[in-house]
Amino acid sequence: MKSEIIKALATMFPEAKCELVYNKDYELLIATMLSAQTTDRRVNDVTRILFDKYTLKELSECDIEELENIIKPIGTFRKKAIYIKEISNKLIKEANGIVPNDRAFIESLPGCGHKTCNVVLSNLYNENCVAVDTHVSRVAKRLGLVKEKDNPLIIESKLNSCFKDYNLKDLHHRMVLFGRYICTAKNPKCEKCLLSKYCKK
Repeated sequence: MKSEIIKALATMFPEAKCELVYNKDYELLIATMLSAQTTDRRVNDVTRILFDKYTLKELSECDIEELENIIKPIGTFRKKAIYIKEISNKLIKEANGIVPNDRAFIESLPGCGHKTCNVVLSNLYNENCVAVDTHVSRVAKRLGLVKEKDNPLIIESKLNSCFKDYNLKDLHHRMVLFGRYICTAKNPKCEKCLLSKYCKK
């Protein structure tokens, strides 16, 4: 079953990658933080303006209201505007303006939990880990890989164990895209699914 899931996901999404748009390491970190409770597409709309307008240093010094006005289309924008400034300050003062390969440091940043850290480390440093978002969680449950009651940390642990011999970074990206475009929360496109025989929905 494991190899069939890997093969089917690779067939459906052969070139899977992070859909957040970024050019610098701190841009990915901030974009991932902003993506909580909103879509990558909406985040890309605001970060296109945000990162064109400000450098990391300018973000650390920027007026909160200016940041709020730019990121207003996304959820909890007031709180996230504060996070942007605090993250930028910590990166400059404690990490020489670079996002380090340091889980403890990244998870200490405001708005940056375990999932955000996994996304950043896997994409910037090719760390072999799965970030469990709503898409990965839904797909894992529908495929019977985890239980309905399992929380994100338990889901991550079970996926790590189940697919320990595979590329977890690629698995993560493919599960995200599968959940985003085929195995959707509402009206899943089952006719396009290569894994329907495993579906518990």
